[in-house]
Amino acid sequence: MIEPLTVDHERIKRAVVEIFEAIGEDPSREGLQDTPGRIAKMYSEIFEGLAVDASDYLKVGFEVAHDEMVILRNIPFYSMCEHHFLPFHGEAHVGYVPDGRVVGISKLARTVEAFARRPQIQEVLTTQVAEAIMEHVKPDGVAVVVEAEHLCMTMRGVQKPGSRMVTSAMRGMFRKSDVTRAEFLALVHGGGR
Repeated sequence: MIEPLTVDHERIKRAVVEIFEAIGEDPSREGLQDTPGRIAKMYSEIFEGLAVDASDYLKVGFEVAHDEMVILRNIPFYSMCEHHFLPFHGEAHVGYVPDGRVVGISKLARTVEAFARRPQIQEVLTTQVAEAIMEHVKPDGVAVVVEAEHLCMTMRGVQKPGSRMVTSAMRGMFRKSDVTRAEFLALVHGGGR
């Protein structure tokens, strides 16, 4: 679990009251009276990745003689679209081919979580995870696939619930080798749930 982000709760509460008034709501109405404080507390939690250096999770590893693909599939995550400040959520699939060093599998999930818990877009989230693993684990290659539903598209705008965006980032041998990339994608999508 990531430590909550320290935010200016009073400033957020004032801003939320301003939003209520701007849309014609009464911030003193019973149902809304405590909402600004709840939103401030929620922001401490959902943006806690801003206070984390995700690479810290990848610094501790183990020297092993394993040079075959390692995959952690179906990592659930929640993030906030920086364009509309609405959530997007889904699953990340992370794979790498070690070059003599592996990290604990929980560290892969924590890395996804640290990058997801900040105002973000999915394309950048996918790249950040791949780049962090390449830089700090130094494998022969990394593959990251992220699939997510974006509320900025499902509850507003085009309003297409159930639509999922898929992004990928391939580095090293996953980018260079069609066979390695195909094996990863088959294991991620064809391996069952």
